[in-house]
Amino acid sequence: MASVIIAIFFVRNGILDNFLTATQGIKFISAFLAGMFFISIFTAAPAIVVLAELFKNNQTMETALIAGLGALVGDLIIFRFVKNHIAEDVKYLIEATGLKRVKKIFHLKFFHWLTPFLGAVIIASPLPDELGVSLLGLSKIKIKYFIPLSYILNFIGILVIGLAVKNII
Repeated sequence: MASVIIAIFFVRNGILDNFLTATQGIKFISAFLAGMFFISIFTAAPAIVVLAELFKNNQTMETALIAGLGALVGDLIIFRFVKNHIAEDVKYLIEATGLKRVKKIFHLKFFHWLTPFLGAVIIASPLPDELGVSLLGLSKIKIKYFIPLSYILNFIGILVIGLAVKNII
């Protein structure tokens, strides 16, 4: 809800127009930054507004490819943080609290594929990526698999927005 209010504020006060005008000659940077902001619950709505404006005036595929790279960078920051810091804390909390049942759930084969699957679905959806990336960070997925997966899923999600804008406008 807050990001929708921020998006409305940006549009009504001309902040979006000023940003797009300032970066008009460097549309790749605009697309990349919009992609980075596309992944967060707090900045997703303003990023979608910026992407929609970029899609109106630029090539859909080109914009989606570059915005997908921005989204990948944002996702990598979250992934590395969860993988390097949060995962160990979660493991410690489960062991320290004696929640043997929860620990057993984490070791089920079903859980090994369910966590990455749910993470991928969330990243591909229009929902912000934090939860999906966190699930992938908590799973045992290697970064060499995460990078192409995140890029492809974000690219598809952003491309869908671009195609919707091109067909509606």
